[in-house]
Amino acid sequence: SIIGLTLTLLPSEEVSATRTTQQLNLPKQTRESLPLADTRRASLPAALPTQAKLEKPTPATQATPAAAASSKAAPAIDEKWVSYTIGKGDTLSSLFSKVGLNSRDVYSVTNASRHNKGLSRIYPGQKISFLIENNELKKLRLVRSKLVSTQIEKTENGYVSQIIERKPEIQHRYASGVINSSLFVDAEKAGLSNRMIMSLASIFGWDVDFALDIRQGDSFSVIYEERFLDGKMIGEGNIIAAQFTNQGRLVTALRFTDSNGTSSYYTPNGKSMRKAFLRTPVDFARISSRFNLKRKHPVLNRIRAHKGTDYAARTGTPIKASGDGKIIWRGTKGGFGRAVIIQHGSNITTLYAHMSKYRKGQRSGSRVKQGDIIGYVGQSGLASGPHLHYEFRLNGVHKNPMRVKFPNAAPIPKKERSAFKTVAATLMTQLESYRTTQVAVLQQ
Repeated sequence: SIIGLTLTLLPSEEVSATRTTQQLNLPKQTRESLPLADTRRASLPAALPTQAKLEKPTPATQATPAAAASSKAAPAIDEKWVSYTIGKGDTLSSLFSKVGLNSRDVYSVTNASRHNKGLSRIYPGQKISFLIENNELKKLRLVRSKLVSTQIEKTENGYVSQIIERKPEIQHRYASGVINSSLFVDAEKAGLSNRMIMSLASIFGWDVDFALDIRQGDSFSVIYEERFLDGKMIGEGNIIAAQFTNQGRLVTALRFTDSNGTSSYYTPNGKSMRKAFLRTPVDFARISSRFNLKRKHPVLNRIRAHKGTDYAARTGTPIKASGDGKIIWRGTKGGFGRAVIIQHGSNITTLYAHMSKYRKGQRSGSRVKQGDIIGYVGQSGLASGPHLHYEFRLNGVHKNPMRVKFPNAAPIPKKERSAFKTVAATLMTQLESYRTTQVAVLQQ
């Protein structure tokens, strides 16, 4: 499990940790403008709970079809609607048959929805409802998710299909904490979910090695989205802004959506957080052996240069491509066991060894993107336990992957700089306002 992996990331000494989570009800971020922080809304309660309770938002106003929940075995009838929960093995034909409709009806509605693919696929757990009058289908509704439905209606010119989307209300949440044992443990104490912790680690993964660089007293703060529908939280959205202090070095990441609708994370001065390579290809693993040209091999029991970094992790832990490239080797390679080698441009290769298995659908010659899973941790070949052996080679020469300097991705384009400066200034003001409010409450 993720928790099992992250518990290994412990600093050598323990210190007392502080963590807070506070309620934010900020307007949704737009590229054009962002409102300044409302410190009255961001005020902390006297007792700091793990997760502050949110006020119920105003329900979404956009119209949506109603889908009656029902049992598959005994359909519930709400007025003239008949509703089913789609089960494993159900098809449109079998569902239509249950309500007395035939294959001609199936053809008519699927043909009507061909342009928007509203009925191209159905899945167990989805809800489908029929409105039948005088043995004729008048309307059909397929609730594909909490936010998306397909509605088909009989008109004088035949059936008409439309996709109905509901937009959730977005509220912003602020959380912060100080590292006492590990990022995962202390971020969880601060109220962050597993998904949000992984997102936070991913954003800072190019600058902070969470297996090697984490120290006691490091801290984090984050503003992130929560999504609400009809007054109920239905999930989390994106991290809007975050800061991580690592060994006294402050790193800030701000989310920005450009005029083309593309979102990414940048430093306050517009440099991309993204680098050409990930610092570590395995999330929350423990370094069991570092780059060392005079290391004694644990299996061969003799001095043998260790030209890479070993990450101890449980068998089956996903391994990610550290950069964009092409797989040039995928197979058993001597003492490396099951291994993958990726070519990045003309002069860099990375090697991933001792895998338990490979990612399905890839082969030698396949193109991969940074962060794509390429295999899973194991102990094939000459390995004393489950781990990933990772190597970074520049012009054929082995480099310490923990210390090699990676180039940044492209910064903010000139045409976007004005909009970015507005967003960046507002987010920095918000982060500082919440931090100041938090400090003031803790000092009370």
